[in-house]
Amino acid sequence: MTKIYNRSWISLLVLVCQTTSLVLLLRCSRTVNSEKYLPATAIVTAEVLKGIVCIFLVWLENDRSINRVIRIINEEIYNKPYDTMKLAIPSGLYAIQNNLLFIALSYLNAATFQVTYQLKILTTALFCVFILKKRIEKHQWFSLFMLAIGVALVIWPTPVESNKRLTAQNQAAWLQQMMGFCTVLVSTVTSGFVGVYFEKIVNTDQTSIWVRNIQLGIFGTIFGLLIVFCFDYKAVMDKGFFQGYTTIVWIVIFLQATGGLIIGTVIKYADTNIRVFSNFLSILFLSVISYFVLHDLTPTLFFYIGTMCVLTAIFLYAWGKPIVTLWTTNQVRI
Repeated sequence: MTKIYNRSWISLLVLVCQTTSLVLLLRCSRTVNSEKYLPATAIVTAEVLKGIVCIFLVWLENDRSINRVIRIINEEIYNKPYDTMKLAIPSGLYAIQNNLLFIALSYLNAATFQVTYQLKILTTALFCVFILKKRIEKHQWFSLFMLAIGVALVIWPTPVESNKRLTAQNQAAWLQQMMGFCTVLVSTVTSGFVGVYFEKIVNTDQTSIWVRNIQLGIFGTIFGLLIVFCFDYKAVMDKGFFQGYTTIVWIVIFLQATGGLIIGTVIKYADTNIRVFSNFLSILFLSVISYFVLHDLTPTLFFYIGTMCVLTAIFLYAWGKPIVTLWTTNQVRI
């Protein structure tokens, strides 16, 4: 009993630390006064690192035999092209989603981002209903409605702010916030769809989670390089692929590469209550840090009410019959 209890607390701690630190450091990396790095190159680097880590984990699982690793990769990836190609769709969506999250945290503070990003619960639930034909209980529909209202309140301008927005500077700031929210909204749609996609197609077989991540890493690198070529080719040619990389950027890349793998392992020991409570603590910590440390959050009455609505909705939704897709994506990657 004590081991289970301790394991639950460790799971909660890891979930909170991973979520909070990634969002916070990513926000800092996008706002610090230094040479700006290219998010698309950071995503490609994270994909390559993730693939290397997964190959290492496969090596550990197979008695540290290089021959076995080569055989597994050959059998599970090279000799099963159709099975591998199924991951091209989620990998492409992940590449888009990750780039959007970098953009969102360039315009939104960490607390606002984390609250609005909870819309992924709503999009995942809707995809479950329309694609997987799953049933959602009445109180869960109410919680989803409350979630949408809460997010709307968080980004809703106060009457005073509406008057201030007459100036060009405040109007530009408001437009940036709306751009940040729109990128979050699109990323929640991709997150919800990919979660359902994995449950319907990928998560039905017994392929190792590490092999799945190697497959995702291959396509993720390809799609990431394609995005770099389309949008950042000139910048890369001028200043190099790793331009603007600082210690914070490398930490963000490491968290991007290993965070999903860590969560995928921890989540096996974390029940629904722990996952929901970790979301609550993450939003709370990010709000406190944004206000007292980063000074980029000026909470309004709408923000307080909206955040409470979102947190209440998350707890209320978790009381119903769980929809597996809300968490299965995390078992493969974040």
